[in-house]
Amino acid sequence: MTVYDSIIDTIGNTPMVRLNKLAKDIPGQVLAKVEYFNPGNSMKDRMAIKMIEEAERSGELKPGGTIIEGTSGNTGMGLALGAIAKGYKCVFTLADKQSQEKIDILRAVGAEVIVCPTSVPADDPRSYYSVAQQIHKDTPNSIYPNQYDNPANSQAHYETTGPEIWADTDGTITHYAAGVGTGGSMCGVAKYLKEQNSDIVTVGIDTYGSVFKKYKETGIFDESEIYPYMTEGIGEDILPKNVDFDLIDHFVKVTDKDAAIMTRKLAREEGMFCGWSCGSAVAGALEWARENMTSDDVMVIILPDHGTRYLGKVYSDSWMKDHGFLEERDYSTAGDIISGYHNERTMLGIDKSTTVVEAVRLLTEANVSQAPVTADGDFVGSLIDTKLLSAMIDNPDIKEQPVAQVMGAPFQVVPKDTTLDVLASLINRDNPAVLVPDGGNAMRIITQHDVLKAVSEN
Repeated sequence: MTVYDSIIDTIGNTPMVRLNKLAKDIPGQVLAKVEYFNPGNSMKDRMAIKMIEEAERSGELKPGGTIIEGTSGNTGMGLALGAIAKGYKCVFTLADKQSQEKIDILRAVGAEVIVCPTSVPADDPRSYYSVAQQIHKDTPNSIYPNQYDNPANSQAHYETTGPEIWADTDGTITHYAAGVGTGGSMCGVAKYLKEQNSDIVTVGIDTYGSVFKKYKETGIFDESEIYPYMTEGIGEDILPKNVDFDLIDHFVKVTDKDAAIMTRKLAREEGMFCGWSCGSAVAGALEWARENMTSDDVMVIILPDHGTRYLGKVYSDSWMKDHGFLEERDYSTAGDIISGYHNERTMLGIDKSTTVVEAVRLLTEANVSQAPVTADGDFVGSLIDTKLLSAMIDNPDIKEQPVAQVMGAPFQVVPKDTTLDVLASLINRDNPAVLVPDGGNAMRIITQHDVLKAVSEN
C-alpha cells in the first residue's frame, strides 16, 4: 500500500504545466509550477513545515506550544496543518485586506484569527506584524516563526521547490519568475537554480504600493512608494531578510487590476483556478518575456495558491465591477441589437399634441409598451403604457388631454457601440427603453424586452 502517515507528508512534488493560450505570443516555452496541489492549496505549506521543524530541532517549540504568526493567509494554513499533525495551537494575525475566505479557512482548521488594519505603518502597534509579536511576548511556551526573516523560509524552497523545477525541466530552464512577498520562494529557488546555471535569469514580480522594485534599482527605501494596495501575498512596506536582492535580476510591477484580470484568464483559458498573486506573477512574467525571451528559452512561473481564497473578490463579477476591474467581454452592442431585431420594425413616435386615449390606441395597435414623444422632429418626452393607464384611472378626464400633459422624460440616446452590460444598467422598470441613432436622422428604439433577448442569446 502507498499510505502517508499524515497530510503534511503529501507536501511537494507539484506539477509543471505548460501555458498554452496565454503564452501563445511568447517566444520559447512558458511553464507554470502549480503549487495549489499542496494539501493546504499553496506553496506556503513547504516553508511552514520547515519553520516548525527548525523550531522543534532548536528546542524553541515544545510539546503543547502555540504558534503565533502574522500572515496573509496561506502561511497560516500551512502552519495550521503542521500544528494539527504535531499537536500545537495556532494564533494568526491578518491584515483586513485579506479575503474573508482566508479568514474562514484558518478558523475552520482550528486557528484563532485576529484581523488588523492594513492602512497603518509596519511598526504601528496595531499592524498585524506588531500584534503578532506582542501576542508572542504575552503567551508562554509560544513561538513567532516570522516568515519574513526566518531563514527556514528560503531554505525550504532551496531544498524542495528549486530541485523540483530543475528536474521537471531537465535542466533546460533559462528564466524563473515569481511574486515577491516574504522572498522565500523567489530567493530560495533562485539560489538553487543559479547554483546549477548562473546564466538563469530571475524576474521578481512586485505590485504598486510596494518598495521592492525601486529599492532593487536604486538602493533607496522610498517611503513615498508605500500606499495601500489590494493584491494579496506580494509586495511589502518592509525589507524582509528573506529577500536577497542579489538573487533577483529584474523586477516588474503589476497593477491590482491587471493581476485580477489575468487571474480570471488563468481559470478561463488555462483551466488553472488560481489565487490573485498568481495573476500578478503571470501578467508580469509575460510582460517581461515578450521583450526579452527567445525561441530557445524556457521560463517557469510559480503559481502560489488556489482560487478558493478569492471567491468573494476576483472571482465575483459584482466585486470586480465595483472596483472597476471587470475585463472587457464580447458583449453585443446596441448596433448589433438594432440590426438583428429592428430591420423591419418602424419605431412608433407619438406627437405631443396627440390625445392620451389616441396614444393608447396607437400603442395597442403597434403592440408596444412604450414610445418616444416628438415635437417638430425632436424627441421631447416618453410614454409608457402602464403609466398612461395609472394616469387615466386617477383622472378619467385626462383621456382627451394631449400626451404632453402626462409624458415622462425623453428616453436616453446612446451610441451604437454601447455594450449590452451598459444597456442593461440603463434600462429598468422606470426607464424601459433607450434610443439609438441609425444613420442620418433615423432613430431606433431598444426596449427592456430587446435587452433580455440579447442577454439570453449572448
